Amino acid sequence: MQLIGTQVHAEQGGKRGFTVEFVGDGGEVISVQLPAREGSDLNRQNALEKARALMREVADRDLTGVVDLEAHPSARQSRDEDEMESQLDEGLEDTFPASDPVSVTSSTTAGGMRGSVAKH
Repeated sequence: MQLIGTQVHAEQGGKRGFTVEFVGDGGEVISVQLPAREGSDLNRQNALEKARALMREVADRDLTGVVDLEAHPSARQSRDEDEMESQLDEGLEDTFPASDPVSVTSSTTAGGMRGSVAKH
């Protein structure tokens, strides 16, 4: 993969952290999610370097004994309705206010020449 670009996406304006994407020339994308933690100095300016450091750490690590997450069923697969509801709530919070429908209202005021007399 030849790296051609990076993108840093703020999650809820950075309140929830950042997602850094490394984009390859063949359309490959490696995403690193950096959640915001209390006391963390994470911001848009240093998110890219923190993601690079995390990728180096993962690349150098021995992966034997690492849990295969696909072997564990998701909330949907295990039909865990409480967890699915929690994930739905979180997803809706992440899209607010974009998930709210546009409200188009118009107001009219009744008025006119009430009580006036036209002269001839």
